[in-house]
Amino acid sequence: MSEQTPAVQIIDMVFPGDTNHHGTLFGGVALAHMDKVAFLAATRHGRASFVTAASEKIDFASPAYAGEMVEATGRIVRVGRSSLDCEVELVAEALVSGERRLCTRGRFTLVAVKEPGTRLPLPPLDADPAPAVPDTMLRTVDMVFPSQTNHYGTLYGGDALKIMGKAAFICATRHTRSVIVMASSDRIDFVSAIRTGEMVELASQVVYTGRSSVVVAVELWAEDLLTGERRRAACAGFTMVSVDDQGRPTPIVAQSAQEPAL
Repeated sequence: MSEQTPAVQIIDMVFPGDTNHHGTLFGGVALAHMDKVAFLAATRHGRASFVTAASEKIDFASPAYAGEMVEATGRIVRVGRSSLDCEVELVAEALVSGERRLCTRGRFTLVAVKEPGTRLPLPPLDADPAPAVPDTMLRTVDMVFPSQTNHYGTLYGGDALKIMGKAAFICATRHTRSVIVMASSDRIDFVSAIRTGEMVELASQVVYTGRSSVVVAVELWAEDLLTGERRRAACAGFTMVSVDDQGRPTPIVAQSAQEPAL
């Protein structure tokens, strides 16, 4: 019996360019996040190339506003011979208050592309999966597309720094529940190149809390979705500072332990 594939999660911020004239997230952008996480969950489970075949009715229960975080979580719920279903939830979170609400939920059907290396039938779901191990790190995944790579087909260093800095921002804001800005980045080591088509996973954790600042350690991992091979690609430390509406450092009041648990 195969091992149960864990849930896959994409975390992103809602910026003005992603919103409509009401200041809420475009439905198409929400669907793009959901389809991407369904694809990643499917490919991680089947270790094959997948395409989206269909989606069931998707209801938009609540909007996500500019400046909020959105969290798309995909779980495999059905596996056939060459297709599977992934259930996806999109949740919005106001980072300073911690208020969370379900925005939308849907189910996506994906089909494995029959290529020379495709192994069918797909691995079944584990009927008795092992309980999840508590994890204090904030984890999020994403996909590397050609527009993010250089002429060698590897991820630009600037794009790697961008997603690591965003992960540090979200981690620090969730920890302090205050307005956070980046003060500095410590030594950044690039250990391994990340190729087009690979999945990246960011693991972030607050390692030090001062009066008005926190230090966040971020690791960037690359994963070949077809083979499952994983490697540590980069690591960095970021100093983030809590500020008031005038941009002045302010004492950190709340310190939450990476909630909600991921």
